[in-house]
Amino acid sequence: MKLLRRRFLSLAAGVAALPIASRVAFALDYPTRPARILVGFGAGSGLDLYARIVAQWLSKRFNQSFVVENRVGAATNVAAEAMINAKPDGYTLFMASAAQFTNATLFRNLSFNFIRDAVPVASVSRGPFVIAAKPSFPAKTMAELIAYARANPGKVTFGSAGTGTLAHVSGELLKMMAGIEMVHVAYHGEPQAIVDIFGGTLDIDVVTLAGASEFIKSGKLRALGVTSSQRSPLFPDIPAVSETVPGYEATPWSGICAPKGTPEAIIETLNQTINAGLTDPQVKAQFAAIGTPTTPLTPAQYGQAIVSQTEKWAKVIRAANIKVE
Repeated sequence: MKLLRRRFLSLAAGVAALPIASRVAFALDYPTRPARILVGFGAGSGLDLYARIVAQWLSKRFNQSFVVENRVGAATNVAAEAMINAKPDGYTLFMASAAQFTNATLFRNLSFNFIRDAVPVASVSRGPFVIAAKPSFPAKTMAELIAYARANPGKVTFGSAGTGTLAHVSGELLKMMAGIEMVHVAYHGEPQAIVDIFGGTLDIDVVTLAGASEFIKSGKLRALGVTSSQRSPLFPDIPAVSETVPGYEATPWSGICAPKGTPEAIIETLNQTINAGLTDPQVKAQFAAIGTPTTPLTPAQYGQAIVSQTEKWAKVIRAANIKVE
């Protein structure tokens, strides 16, 4: 892992090493034809929406089409593999998600290693999960949830979008750090878990703030805490879990990656253009409307985040003995 880490970060940092003139000259003609952004989730999902906002911005700025292509399957591994095997010319990009942090440990027979075979281009957004409860659940705060779970070990159920997802391992991390026992219930996506919360058959759900925001506003879900290290600027009234469980943090992260070998000048051009969009008021408002803030970074900074998050969640997955079929 240490060797892969060095290689990955050196690829990201290498962009800055090229002389500015040569970088600009090499990227002058990019793009000359339509490009695609592969997404490992279906149309209408949070990640799909993020990719479409970015694609719209790139299409406008480059006066060339950037098309979102949904390649669903194997917990985003189908889309990731398609990107990695594509020609490294900047015309096939990938909207990476938190799945890339966990898949490296969960799937042992992958034909690729994401840290080795992908290059970070640009961080896009980093919005938290929210620990949401059904309105009839006895606990109204994180402290009350922990106290209730300790008094009723193994009786509280928590849902996630699926086994091994970051939502699942975030719940496992909470169990470890708070010293509580809860029963995990895996669903095929966020909507099904929310339906069971409404029906009263599920106690709490670890769900993206983007996916739960409208239900929280309407009172159909009770927000106990957000999983970012600090409160969300979009929902400042919801406490951070870390206010009750010091040091707790579990935040999904999305960003654009490209195949290894993609010219560094193209990576730099894309990074600067995407970052310009992420600071544009209209684009920021689009992301805010779906419950997540934009998070512009350099390729090197995003590369460091991918490596550190992969290492963090590998420890949790192994400690919780999480397996995927």
